Amino acid sequence: MILLAICGGWMKRFVVGADRGQSTLLPECLDDWVAESNPVRVIDAFVDALDLAGLGFDGVEPAATGRPSYHPSVLLKLYIYGYLNRVQSSRRLEREAGRNLEVMWLLGRLVPDDKVIADFRKDNGPAVRKVCARFVDLCREIGLLTKASVAIDGSKFKAVNNRDRNFTRGKIDRRRTQLEESVARYLAQLDTADRQEPTEALAIKATHLKEKLAKLQEEIAKLAAYEKQMLASPDQQISLTDPDSRSMATSGRGSGVVGYNVQVAVDTEHHLIVTHEVTNSGSDRSQLANVAKQAKAVLQTEKLEAVADRGYFNSPEILACEEAGITVTLPKPMTSGAKSQGRFGKQDFVYVANEDVYRCPAGERLTYRYTNEEDGKVMRRYWTTACPGCPLKAQCTTGPERRIPRWEHEHVLEAVQKRLDENPQAMRVRRETVEHPFGTIKARMGATHFAMKTLPKVATEMALSVLAYNLTRVMNIIGIKPLIAAIGA
Repeated sequence: MILLAICGGWMKRFVVGADRGQSTLLPECLDDWVAESNPVRVIDAFVDALDLAGLGFDGVEPAATGRPSYHPSVLLKLYIYGYLNRVQSSRRLEREAGRNLEVMWLLGRLVPDDKVIADFRKDNGPAVRKVCARFVDLCREIGLLTKASVAIDGSKFKAVNNRDRNFTRGKIDRRRTQLEESVARYLAQLDTADRQEPTEALAIKATHLKEKLAKLQEEIAKLAAYEKQMLASPDQQISLTDPDSRSMATSGRGSGVVGYNVQVAVDTEHHLIVTHEVTNSGSDRSQLANVAKQAKAVLQTEKLEAVADRGYFNSPEILACEEAGITVTLPKPMTSGAKSQGRFGKQDFVYVANEDVYRCPAGERLTYRYTNEEDGKVMRRYWTTACPGCPLKAQCTTGPERRIPRWEHEHVLEAVQKRLDENPQAMRVRRETVEHPFGTIKARMGATHFAMKTLPKVATEMALSVLAYNLTRVMNIIGIKPLIAAIGA
């Protein structure tokens, strides 16, 4: 009786779930399990509003024969849901379709198998990338991309390729040295064993050493084959697991990653990713004009303001932006050898435009002397004959005179520096704008980042990640119900 009283009191104190074995008179409606403000309803409305055939998806029209197939809208909804909820694996998505009420509602209780799911992503890469672009267009149409201002940056993402499965000239040389040292060590041990009295234990050791030497010789032979492939590669580098991935330096000193360099342009008002591109070039120096022009086209604006970090400073790229109506702001890297050695740098010489001369720190005028071409750029040269008797010569040059080169489009670079001087907060705005999306996307991807191999397939993964990020941002900015209404408008 006491036990029953205690149990009865416990039952009154806590909320008790339904009896799993209890039958119901009428089946419950699946729609009742998904609230009106559930993000899954945005996915459903967005995909239903797309022209999947126009975007290039396979299987929009059913085949006349064979087993019935899944409509591409079903699998697209499943992938968008997966990337929104950190579930990128096809096997895990199959499990979610069979146990997750939101996915059951989204797919109408269909449960595609993992191969069907994986093949959809593999076979519809270009169409998936167009879906990502279509959502950006929607953001522009509903008035979220009215400010023609973007921040541009790149970040390294890991590929499905272990660092030990990537080879460069330096790595091969280091690995060959290690193998040769191991061979020499084992041979020395064999020589020592030969000079000792023969025993059964010594014979076993000698056999073991010979087996190790045989394996080392096999590795040396493989390394020679890898070296041949590496030397035949345009960039003197090969990756064995994902052939398109490349070894790239990261911001940490002495660190690096085998992967891809993802470029993005993020709008400075709402921090939406306007455009992105996956590259396997480890440097940002040749990416500025391409990404900025793509952003300008997406925003459909005559003028665009773009801010980037010093890694993008490249004179021809900046000129290409200027000619395309794109105003860029970025700092110039301090690469002057004279400055690093404690002497005056080029920035200490003032150009007087109306006289076409440079004024040096001592007040002398450096006049134009001649023009030549250097690295494909037309350069004008300036100097003065007053250098030998100048009291500041030791602080200026070690040669007979200090010569100042000027690119024919140097005024463009000077305008970039002037904008930065007038707006010193530009770099802080850039950092706050563009680094948050990268952090969010990498956190969603997990430790391995990309799961697919080769550049086109990796680009499909990145498009899904960018789409999920932009969806989340817009839902947070305007709300779920207004977004559904805007999609259906």
